[in-house]
Amino acid sequence: MRAKLEDEIVYLHHEDVPTFKKGGSVVRNSYFWALRSIAARSTRGKDWEYESDVWLALQRMLLSFAESGYLGLSETQLEFPVDTAEIPGALRSVSTWRSE
Repeated sequence: MRAKLEDEIVYLHHEDVPTFKKGGSVVRNSYFWALRSIAARSTRGKDWEYESDVWLALQRMLLSFAESGYLGLSETQLEFPVDTAEIPGALRSVSTWRSE
């Protein structure tokens, strides 16, 4: 998932966050609600925002869903632009640099 860091807030690109689909996959819908439950903002059509106090929870959630084997790496890994000063420590294990 494309991510960016600005003013101690991680933004997930709105096109990359999971979508809720009535009658859809239980895992994907659970993933949607889990990510949404800790987001500071999760407005449709806008980037989702995660403040620093939930980064550890975000990291654990991404690891858990990645280890389940039901979701792909592109859905559970944060991809930061190469010009990001530093990936936050709590998110390093679930992050990479985005190749453009």
